[in-house]
Amino acid sequence: MATTTALNWKLVIDTRDAQPLADFWAAALGYEVEDPSALITHLLATGDLPEAAVAEHNGHHVFRGYAAVRHPDDPYDPFTGIGKGRRLLFQDVPEPKTVKNRLHIDIHAGPDGLTSLVTRLETLGATRVEEFDRGPAGHWWLLRDPEGNEFCAA
Repeated sequence: MATTTALNWKLVIDTRDAQPLADFWAAALGYEVEDPSALITHLLATGDLPEAAVAEHNGHHVFRGYAAVRHPDDPYDPFTGIGKGRRLLFQDVPEPKTVKNRLHIDIHAGPDGLTSLVTRLETLGATRVEEFDRGPAGHWWLLRDPEGNEFCAA
C-alpha cells in the first residue's frame, strides 16, 4: 500500500467584501490578518501588478477583493505575508449568498465558556440563529457572520 503525504490546505470563503469579513474572522478566532503590503509595493514597482488591483485597508496596501487570516503561531513568509499553516482566504464574488453553507467553521469555547464566547462574537458582528442542547452529545449555537455565513460556537 502506498504512503500518502499529508497535504497543506486553506479554506476559501466567497464574500461580498473580503477585508471587513477577514477582520471579523481574525477577531473571532484570535488570528492575524495577513499583511501583503511589502509584496504589493514590490509588484507595483516592477510593473507586475496594476494599480487597479490594489486597495487600501487599515493603512495598508491590500489586494482588491482578497484578504486572508492566519493562525498567529503558524509560520509565514515575512515578505509576502502569506501564512504557511492554518488560514482562511476571503475572495470577493459577484453573486450574493443564497443558500445554507455546505461547509462551516465550529469555534470551540475556551475557559470562559459558551455564553461568553457567543456574547463576544455578537459584539464583533455575529448574529445568533438557534441554540442546540443535545445533552451529553453537545451544546452549541448556530450563528451567522456579518455576511450571513453560518458557523457554530460550541
